[in-house]
Amino acid sequence: MLGAVVGLAVGRPAMSLQPIGDLFVRLLEMIIVPIIVFTLLMATRELSPKNLGKVGGQVVGLYLATTAVAIAIGLAVSNLINPGTGVTLEQTDVETEQAPALTDQLFNIVPANPISALAEGNILAIIFFTLAFGLGMTMVRAEVEPDSAVRNGIDTIFNVADAGAEVMFKIVWGIMEFGVLGVFALMAALFGEIGLEAISAYFFLAMTLTVAVGLQITLVYLLLLIRGVVGGSPVDFLRGSKEALITALSIRSSSATLPITMSDADENLRIKERVYGFSLPLGATVNMDGTAMYLGIVAIFAANIAGASLTLFEQVAILLTALLMSVGTAGVPSASLVMMTAVLTQVGLPLEVIGMIAGIDPLLDRLRTMNNIAGDLAVSSVVAKWNDAIDLTSGVWADAPVGVGEETVNVTNDD
Repeated sequence: MLGAVVGLAVGRPAMSLQPIGDLFVRLLEMIIVPIIVFTLLMATRELSPKNLGKVGGQVVGLYLATTAVAIAIGLAVSNLINPGTGVTLEQTDVETEQAPALTDQLFNIVPANPISALAEGNILAIIFFTLAFGLGMTMVRAEVEPDSAVRNGIDTIFNVADAGAEVMFKIVWGIMEFGVLGVFALMAALFGEIGLEAISAYFFLAMTLTVAVGLQITLVYLLLLIRGVVGGSPVDFLRGSKEALITALSIRSSSATLPITMSDADENLRIKERVYGFSLPLGATVNMDGTAMYLGIVAIFAANIAGASLTLFEQVAILLTALLMSVGTAGVPSASLVMMTAVLTQVGLPLEVIGMIAGIDPLLDRLRTMNNIAGDLAVSSVVAKWNDAIDLTSGVWADAPVGVGEETVNVTNDD
């Protein structure tokens, strides 16, 4: 927040720091395409055919469904609250041409030339081709002989993707180190230009995310999935998940929280290992409901600041982009800042907004990570219920009355 203080104290002369912030934004633009390709290929490697059986299909399907609902909730709440209204940025380059027809948008997701899509930064087309290519490799890999040249070649490509992703994360680390200075410059320039009005923008952004996360956890996870499908008590579910939720709120990392999440699933929620052993590690990679929700919220926030109006078709494009980008979002603190570049680029919104909100992202990231962990455990509970792999008579469920007509499954967690 030092940049905000400097901007308020100095005034418009602080706008001379803008080029430093612009360099930070340019560095983020630089890594959009490679990080999408490498991280999505890593994600498809986890979705190998042997994992995509009955349980795997249910887990992946529910993860995608809850993420889509989360983005829709985020967009709906954003349209009601309109965060960023009343604040404008000068010299923003926003594409305002008429949006193409829905059929054209859908066809444009499939690239006629993947190389051109990479060169032009067509985000949805890049995501589509990368997912198709990655899933194709997993299918071929499962069909060929273990020591064949084709199998070795596919393993090499995946290993290159793993290495590339690690390199990109190292570059991201370097960019975020420079981002301390970049964010300082952007916030100083912003507050120097706008003044105290920027504080209201932060408040409404935080309020929008808080309301959206509250709705997602209460309506989708607790009432629909836990009460409606599992037949358990939402209060008991929260008791059984509290260690993981508190840890996620503290350390802002789905991946680092994973051991605690698995412990809660096993000891408290009494989910069998054959379910949570697959669903939770996968969820730490592909189930980013809070992150995807936030991407949609930031898009509305950026549009309001830029004085642009997003059409229904553009918001559908945001939903699709955020849904697919969430699959490749790393489960580490503030990884969504990188993914925002793809979503904002997709609808032609100014990337300067990323630098503007980076200063408060550590606070908002805690809510998003907690949402992600709650979603992982709720989906795991549902899939366990469907596959007779949860014991509703022990753990945190032991004191909860079982509803009339509900069946309980007596299983152990020792396999």
